[in-house]
Amino acid sequence: MYEEIKKTDRVAYEILMKELNRQQRTLGLIASENYASKAVMEASGSIMTNKYAEGYPGKRYYAGNMHIDEMESLAIERAKKLFGAEHANVQPHAGATANFAAYLAFLQPGDKIMGLALDQGGHLTHGYKVSFSGKWFVPAPYYLNRETEMLDYDMIRKRAIEEKPRLIIAGYSAYPRLIDWKAFREIADEVGAYFMADIAHIAGLVAGGVHPSPVPYADVVTTTTHKTLRGPRGALILTKEKYAKQVDSAVFPGTQGGPLENAIAAKAVCFAEALKPEFREYARRIVENAKVMADEFMALGYRLVSGGTDNHLMLIDLRGKNITGADAQAALEKADIIVNKNGIPYDPLPPVKTSGIRIGTPMVTTRGMGKSEMKEIANLIHKVLSQINDERVIAKVREGVHELTEKFPIYV
Repeated sequence: MYEEIKKTDRVAYEILMKELNRQQRTLGLIASENYASKAVMEASGSIMTNKYAEGYPGKRYYAGNMHIDEMESLAIERAKKLFGAEHANVQPHAGATANFAAYLAFLQPGDKIMGLALDQGGHLTHGYKVSFSGKWFVPAPYYLNRETEMLDYDMIRKRAIEEKPRLIIAGYSAYPRLIDWKAFREIADEVGAYFMADIAHIAGLVAGGVHPSPVPYADVVTTTTHKTLRGPRGALILTKEKYAKQVDSAVFPGTQGGPLENAIAAKAVCFAEALKPEFREYARRIVENAKVMADEFMALGYRLVSGGTDNHLMLIDLRGKNITGADAQAALEKADIIVNKNGIPYDPLPPVKTSGIRIGTPMVTTRGMGKSEMKEIANLIHKVLSQINDERVIAKVREGVHELTEKFPIYV
């Protein structure tokens, strides 16, 4: 692997090989990460990287784009088929830029937007003060029900009636439950707002049929392609045909110049993989694995936010263990278990410390692990968190992690 880099840049080659070894030997449990297939990675590094292609298929600003047009059109058609959408734009470089383009398509600076507060499980680009979304638009966040730690549609409706936002956003970076898209559509219609769904985390679950789809309900849907969808790092926008022109114009020339056609080729490959029957089984196993792991954590005495999970992730409240999320993350990384510190709803601690950790099952499911491994992983994590300062315990858990990861190589 990486033989040409090895010949030309030994330093870069050695860093790549160290990262390959790290990924192989660690348990990746960050909910927003995954392993792309060899085919997706080949397309990402393909000949398509050499071509400028400002514009859209059939309407480019440079010559020589006949095969670029063919590939981008293929990606568009596959995306539409995968999600049952009327229109797809495959050019956004990242989830944040896809959201930026969606706002540009539907809003004017100073318009009011309503998304879940960041410290409740929302996202930076849904109106947080340091993001463009909180600087160029007026945020009016909604919140989870304090008792259930779930979306409360009556509360959201009341908030929308009070604030009358121009755009309502449903989409989350740390929410472990199913989303009622129809309820959001009805709220948006009642207050005269556009409805945007950001499915960056759950796109693979939607494509795999294990989470309801927002496409029939939302005016615009944004997503990344590299989380549960298991594709390249990039993004996608889906919308109704009546909004196609304004969305496309918002992407180019509104927010981006030349698209990354190598990434678009990789998206086309990713969508083809997701259209196969085995991907639906993969999505089912992600959720099954998450439920098994969540149940095991609760049996070990941990409190999970909202009492469990319906999707690919879980939030563990560590307050009862007198451990911060930051300390848990650091100790687990020493054991080669990779999670991320994460705030819990109404968290008393700041974002740099947090009261919880977020755990996801996409990566371990991609490796082929199943229910028994999920229980084993929960118990390995429990051993570290129970004796967080005992280096001997951490070393012993690390040995167990390596035994497990050797059985499930990331690439064969």
